[in-house]
Amino acid sequence: MKTGGSGMVSTPFAEHGSLARFSSRLGRLSQSYLAERLRTAITYDRIAGYFRSSIFELVGEEIKGIEKVRIVANADLDPEDIEAAQRVREARLFQRFVEDDLIVDAVVHRDRYSKLYELLISGRVEIKVVPRTVAPFLHGKAGVITGPEGAVAFMGSINETKAAWAYNYELVWEDSSPEGVSWVQAEFDELWAQGKPLPDAIVAEVGRLANRREVEVVNFHDQPANMVPAALAETPIYREGEALQPWQRAFVVQFLAHRETYGRARVLLADEVGVGKTLSLAASALISVLLGDGPVLIMTPSTLLEQWQIELLDRLAMPVARWHSTRKCWIDPAGRTIKGAGVPDVARCPYAVGLVSTGLIVQGVDRHGEPKPGTEAEHLLRRRYGMVILDEAHKARSSEPVGSDERFPNNLLKFITRIATRTQHMLLSTATPIQTSEADLWDILQALNQGAEFVLGSAFSDWQFPNRVLPYLKGERQVINLREGWQLITNPLPPTDNDDLIADIRSELDLGDREWLTNKFASDMSNPVIAMKAEMELTSRDYFRRNNPLLRHVVLRKRRDLERLGLLPALPVDIHPSAGEQIPAHLFDGLSLYTSEAFNIALEAVTAFTKAYARRDKPAGFMRTLLMQRLCSSQAAAIATAKALMGEGDLDEEIQEELDSSAFDPRSEERNHLHVIVDALQGGGDPKLKAVRYFLDEHVTDKRTWRELGSIIFSQYYDTAAWIAESLSLDRPDQVVALYAGTGKSRLLSGGVPTSIERTQIKHLVANREIKLVVATDAACEGLNLQTLGTLINVDLPWNPSRLEQRIGRIKRFGQTRQRVDMANLTYAGTIDEKVYRVLSERLKKSSDILGTLPETIEADWIEDIETLEERLRGYTVPRKRFDPFEDRYAAGLLAEDGWAAASEVLARSDVERILSLGWPTPRGRVATGS
Repeated sequence: MKTGGSGMVSTPFAEHGSLARFSSRLGRLSQSYLAERLRTAITYDRIAGYFRSSIFELVGEEIKGIEKVRIVANADLDPEDIEAAQRVREARLFQRFVEDDLIVDAVVHRDRYSKLYELLISGRVEIKVVPRTVAPFLHGKAGVITGPEGAVAFMGSINETKAAWAYNYELVWEDSSPEGVSWVQAEFDELWAQGKPLPDAIVAEVGRLANRREVEVVNFHDQPANMVPAALAETPIYREGEALQPWQRAFVVQFLAHRETYGRARVLLADEVGVGKTLSLAASALISVLLGDGPVLIMTPSTLLEQWQIELLDRLAMPVARWHSTRKCWIDPAGRTIKGAGVPDVARCPYAVGLVSTGLIVQGVDRHGEPKPGTEAEHLLRRRYGMVILDEAHKARSSEPVGSDERFPNNLLKFITRIATRTQHMLLSTATPIQTSEADLWDILQALNQGAEFVLGSAFSDWQFPNRVLPYLKGERQVINLREGWQLITNPLPPTDNDDLIADIRSELDLGDREWLTNKFASDMSNPVIAMKAEMELTSRDYFRRNNPLLRHVVLRKRRDLERLGLLPALPVDIHPSAGEQIPAHLFDGLSLYTSEAFNIALEAVTAFTKAYARRDKPAGFMRTLLMQRLCSSQAAAIATAKALMGEGDLDEEIQEELDSSAFDPRSEERNHLHVIVDALQGGGDPKLKAVRYFLDEHVTDKRTWRELGSIIFSQYYDTAAWIAESLSLDRPDQVVALYAGTGKSRLLSGGVPTSIERTQIKHLVANREIKLVVATDAACEGLNLQTLGTLINVDLPWNPSRLEQRIGRIKRFGQTRQRVDMANLTYAGTIDEKVYRVLSERLKKSSDILGTLPETIEADWIEDIETLEERLRGYTVPRKRFDPFEDRYAAGLLAEDGWAAASEVLARSDVERILSLGWPTPRGRVATGS
């Protein structure tokens, strides 16, 4: 045995090599052992702990000259994550890497991050990761160092950190015998074979952090394109290992292009259902605010207000306020009421972005199109905006009364036509701009054209009249001479872009870049070569199919194109119950549930209540639909709604807005019927809950129950979701159930006992497979990525196909480990729900993309006559033949990598939050008059 001066004790072996022992108590191991061995090393294989930037903080200089360094590191991931699709695995690893806030660490240790980045991109350093379940080596670490004189192996509890090598109390054993080296090398090689490469995104993040610097917002005002990555790189959607989808990024880029080209953006976003329009619009709004364009008004149906508010906060860290229809006040992102002066406050939003219900707008406009005095509509029209966004814009349309050829705009269309003149940018969104005829689309385009004649041109433009231009767009008519084509190309005159013909025409006519109209003729062009070129191009068959205002101002991406490009998963969905499937006869009457006696009594009481309500000379259809939908959802939702109508609880915003009141005063007869509903349903067994239990525990798919596969259970009503979650938690106290809901309502339930939790924590627990049963409301479903769950149960079916698509989209994601996913839809036999679902069901079963060609919403009047509904939907279930140029223009170029995530120049989060938290300035000016 020999003892060294640096704390090393060595024991030679009889044949070859020796066993050396090092103690940090007797000397700093950073100097006595590691640095000395690595200085002359040729290769270095290391079994390490968790991968963090500190892994090279001490030895960066020593390994610069090593030809090959291989490190296998620990990652606290489930084996299914490791074996999942590459993009999912890499997203999870990235999420793990950044979950500890590295920004401050990168500032303090910038040199270390720079050295690490250089090493990682040099190719001489490779890192792989294995899940902790394969090798939970929190302490058992080892390595093999090969130098000119041979190889040595070492083992110990030490990490590759400065604290470990220099300051911690650590022990290291070094074995230079061939047998010892081979043994450690074999351990390394086995782990290396099972490991997966370190994602490029982590390497890029190390480089980003090494060069990261915060830049003030004003520095980007003259370079808007650079503002986008600076604002988005550190938002939650990027920190969670995801990103804006390529088509969402493309839309933001187009918004900025319009802003630069026209000085104002006028765009209709018509992506198909389920493609994710909200984030496209929200990211554009964020950039607009940061560029100083002004306040943003977002108008959406009342049922979607909270969903918008949640998604913007959870995905883009955008705090926004929503207007409460009946309390007449703003609600902040935490759900707190911001007290004020009532209705006038709608024009004084306390945040830069405000959400307002379209229902209020409709109620606030009279039949002449004038805003009613004292309404939200009047106050909103008194101010100016940087951006106005309208969701579900197809609801702003005109109609033709029987026997009339004239179209009459509804209140929403009148309103947006007026407000268009009071905003710099206007973005409209709908998956179905054409409801009954192409004229519906022109209603929206003409609204966009107000104060922005570059969209459709002046009142004399052919583009104002769909019947004149549709033959050209459909290829049914061809321009025959320059004179005919001149009218189409010069009113409005397109921007130059990369079109040589437009550039020549603008130059010949001496038109500025932002002049969109001209009273000059083709004969005014002095250059005959340009005139000849114009005639040749304009009279070609496809010119106006490839170059027209629709392509410039309507953005359309189709699911089938995105699936074909591999940007969306084309994952088959099996729908239950289905014909020929073995299902319990005591629960199901055909494909729907038997109703209980209590349900039938309540149903009769609903009918009696609505008849009594109609005697007030008020339309009772809404009230009947409202109660029917809640009764068909669950007994809990029906009881809560009936009690609220009796004054024993709070009415939800949808009801309050429709009644235009924060309270409802039932008359004696109405109250009696509401009491019947409550008395009949209280204490009885709910068939919906029995069906949920059946699908979770008895219905077997791939030899596993749905509970084992993991399941998410959806309802559009919080009362239903909370009741289901509590009931399931009481059924199985050993399984934690997550309730994923709106602001302040999310819970974990164990044995029926609730514990408050943030939505982000639930997402984390589900991603780590610690939670396999989630009950959720529609309001919170966006941003909830549940590819770790394989089944979905719809306790109720929203009469809104886009919401149904959003639900299935939670599990139908890249990284879903199942080859097919399962969805159960629960309806009651003999109810309106069953009839609506029957009409939708064939479409649901035929396509793996579920709802790609269905309308975004189903209007209430369609449902009154099921035959009418079938007729309406037939036009959607047969895919429309749309213009091919949309695919060429908007599907191309979407495969480009997202460089925004690697932005090293970023906006300070505090600056962004400060700007978004600045309220709207005091409005000035008169109410906008009609155009």
